Amino acid sequence: MSYFLGVDAGNTKTIALVAHRDGWIAGIGRGGCGDIYGAASADAALAALEHAVSAALERAGATREELAASVFSAAGADWPEDFEFLSASIEQRRFAQQIIVVNDALGALRAGSPDGTGVVIACGTGTAIGARSPAGLSWHTSHWQEPQCSRHLADKTLRAVYRAELGIDPPTSLTGRVVGFFDQRSVEDVLHLFTARLGERPANRDGLARVLLDEASAGDRTARRIVADHGAALGDYALAAARRVGIDGTSFPLILTGGVFRHPSSLLTDALVSRVRTTSPEVRPMQSRFEPAIGALFLAFESGDIPVDESLLEHLLPTMPPASLFAT
Repeated sequence: MSYFLGVDAGNTKTIALVAHRDGWIAGIGRGGCGDIYGAASADAALAALEHAVSAALERAGATREELAASVFSAAGADWPEDFEFLSASIEQRRFAQQIIVVNDALGALRAGSPDGTGVVIACGTGTAIGARSPAGLSWHTSHWQEPQCSRHLADKTLRAVYRAELGIDPPTSLTGRVVGFFDQRSVEDVLHLFTARLGERPANRDGLARVLLDEASAGDRTARRIVADHGAALGDYALAAARRVGIDGTSFPLILTGGVFRHPSSLLTDALVSRVRTTSPEVRPMQSRFEPAIGALFLAFESGDIPVDESLLEHLLPTMPPASLFAT
């Protein structure tokens, strides 16, 4: 029996899925940070990847030799030398007869786009933006990327609160929310948490993105400005990706995925879509139907000439992993 493997190796977690050729997901596995830039070392990232794959294979009752094809959609697959390193390291571990490594943006794109083309904006702890044209040309922002979603939004939120506290900018409702979020008595106490020579930095900083979106939705001017500016910046990078593959100005799918886009407020989405429509007025924004690991699995099927059609989805959908597997 042959199996197919899809892996999403990200900054906070690595997810591995092993499926039969008919689409039935037989095994799942989860590991830590699989980003060779974000982990403690490249070896640590590979260990997280191997842990997730081994767990998925064990749960499926499959061996490495039975893997017909595997796709590793990896954060940190940025430069040619990164692809060479990852491909060689994965081949040494014999994770399939056919091994493909792509940037994690392209796995996320395949998860959300009906035909694998268009532009994706994956906005979670970090940001991944990628594009693929109907002709097969692909590109991802990688180190070109400046806005980092929840992390970058958290930093902007803190900076806004500090400036308001000093009277440089107008008062903002973010102040009370941020002080309460970190269970402190004052803005100065929050600043001390992040800048004191001794002590550990708060591990929950990224959660401020939700605080920011909450207050923007409630009407706070400072929060709304930050969200609007951030959305426009993401839109600029989406347009750059579309231009790189020659689909700017067409009615391409714009796939939105990641935890930040799951917030009830549409302000961030509205701002980025508005920016994209300045040159691509017929763009088709849509929320991703599947998690990025499913996109990697789709790419693995397609590399083995197995179409991702209704027949395959009939087997895949009932065997989808629980949402808790993907939680960060």
